[in-house]
Amino acid sequence: MVGEGVTTSASEPRTMGANGSAGGRVRIAPGGLDVGGTIVPLYAGSVHYWRLERAAWRSCLAAVRSLGFRLVDLYVPWNVHETKEGAFDFGQHDARLDVGHFLDLAKEEGLYAIVRPGPHINAELTWFGIPERIVWDRACQARSPRDNPVMLPMLPSAFPVPSYASSRFHEEAAAWFRAVGPVLARHKWPQGPMVLLQVDNEGALYFRDGAYDQDYHPDAVAMYRDFLATKYGTPEALARAYGIGERPFAELDPPKRFDATRADELTRHLDWVEFHEHLLATAMGRFARGLADAGLAGVPTSHNLPPGQDATPLNPRRLAASVDLVGLDYYHRGSPLDREVIARRTTELVARCEGAGQPAFAAEMGAGFPPFFPPLDEADSAFTLLCALAYGLRGFNLYMAVTRDRWVGGPIDPRGRRRPSALFYERLCSALARVSFHELRRRAPVRLLTPRSLRRLTRAMHAFGPATGALFSVLGAGARERCLEDDLGLGGSIALEGDAFLRAFEQALDGRGVPFSHVGGEDADAALEGAKWIVCATTGGMKPALFDQLIASARAGAQVTIGPRAPTRDGSFRELEGPLDVAALTAAGGGAATSLVAPADADRMVARAIEALGLPTFACDPDGVFACVHEDAGGIARVAFVIHPGATDVVARVTVPGATGAVDALDGTRVQVDASAGTVEVRMPPRTVRMLTLTTRGGA
Repeated sequence: MVGEGVTTSASEPRTMGANGSAGGRVRIAPGGLDVGGTIVPLYAGSVHYWRLERAAWRSCLAAVRSLGFRLVDLYVPWNVHETKEGAFDFGQHDARLDVGHFLDLAKEEGLYAIVRPGPHINAELTWFGIPERIVWDRACQARSPRDNPVMLPMLPSAFPVPSYASSRFHEEAAAWFRAVGPVLARHKWPQGPMVLLQVDNEGALYFRDGAYDQDYHPDAVAMYRDFLATKYGTPEALARAYGIGERPFAELDPPKRFDATRADELTRHLDWVEFHEHLLATAMGRFARGLADAGLAGVPTSHNLPPGQDATPLNPRRLAASVDLVGLDYYHRGSPLDREVIARRTTELVARCEGAGQPAFAAEMGAGFPPFFPPLDEADSAFTLLCALAYGLRGFNLYMAVTRDRWVGGPIDPRGRRRPSALFYERLCSALARVSFHELRRRAPVRLLTPRSLRRLTRAMHAFGPATGALFSVLGAGARERCLEDDLGLGGSIALEGDAFLRAFEQALDGRGVPFSHVGGEDADAALEGAKWIVCATTGGMKPALFDQLIASARAGAQVTIGPRAPTRDGSFRELEGPLDVAALTAAGGGAATSLVAPADADRMVARAIEALGLPTFACDPDGVFACVHEDAGGIARVAFVIHPGATDVVARVTVPGATGAVDALDGTRVQVDASAGTVEVRMPPRTVRMLTLTTRGGA
């Protein structure tokens, strides 16, 4: 049998279909994948079979397994397997393309498999793995506002990106799925090792994701008009919302630049931005159905969001209607700014996944980098992985476990020989297994909530044209650094205020060691459960349904704080018939809630909440060091991470109440603990994260 694991319960996933009886299918579970009743933590390593000599496949797979990984991750590239239109090579001519044999070897080596057949895979391939004939087919190309192809300036060759709305492109993708589906289908578990199937890749409009970059393809414009018809129902209702004369939906054109001068004109732009989310979710649904029709039903599906995903039109909640598991990609440095970015991205992922009973998964955890990236060394890779685990990540795919062309780094060379960096990953996987890390939880009683309407607003008001907002997000820049400062008649820079509000609370909570998570507004129904304090940004617009969820949370006992503006408009910035009753938050909370505050109130409110709500604190000395504690199901602290993103050696002191002993989980060295004070003292080299196994009062 492939792999080993621990039997436990699992939640029912939204898969493309059943695969046999309850004991003969794969399901998403909180700790990973439930494979026929066995929980398999999602620890994987990427191997690109077609880039390696066939003779090296087995040694590379064995090396991946030797590091402690449970799964092998592989792309299946369309443009590599297609020899000409309608003709494909799956090993009949080029032995390196025998993906079926590669999967057979994976099973023999005791590995499960994550399979990623695209159509878009990137993989640092020219045209991102899509055949050249497709990208130069005008019927397949995304269009700019001037009806030109949308070009991606990517090495080694710029190319026009496909349209996610193009019927022609979807027909071509379906033909690819019909060709590759039978090759892969016989490797579905339990006959083979395939237990997870990725749908497309980093679907952020091929990184040309500005609000007015694309897509003005005729099929996209037709879809946009249908979207408006569904949303508003009648031309009269849309005319009222937009403040325009009544026109048939078939005559409406999308906005081609941000030209709003007052708040009442925002609705049209926010609808266009929301349509991008609808477009991508619809495309992923079409791809998922195409894969199912090609014989790949019965395997849970996934999709990966790129760095800076919060600034793209990728809406995880909408994607979840089409795929089972939505993960993130991580390529970061070891630095104070990157620590903040990793914390924001990971905690939001964790809050969403925990609410859905799923593992927070890094679909790509960078080990090395493509040559057109700024260099990332082994210390950066280790810092990023450990930091993400510290903030709650529960699974990861090491990209790349086996290095190859157009890639620098990776712990295994193309012949399957381990490099020095392999020891770190072996020790880490061993430590994660030893403490059953996939079963632990980082408790975060404070939630910082960003409504989806605010993210749509910042996309629409992005000030730098084709320079994607995702790049600014990756660099840690927020609305202040990348958005127009127009007040649109509201007396303030509305795109900037919400970001400033949340960052003030983030800094105040970090400064006092209070664990918190970021939450996207679309996830509020599940991700706010169990919160003691919810801090929600609003700059004048909020969906009434989200406000109702805040009222429900207050009634359930959470303190709810909003700011800096009271919501007088809905999520599309249409005037409400009457302002939302902010005072009701205080009444619903029995007087415990503070309804409306400013960023300047953040530090005072955090200090008060620690005492009033009994919030946990993990104080760190010196400043700039951070701690995250993970508990078992009984609430006993089992693991602590100490994070030092700074550039000098320090001796860190971290308060972990109840701690009586600590050992470095990776190298076994004992760490000094003052049991009377629960203080852990540990030396921290620059740009490091240490994972400590704890003994505590009341615990083993």
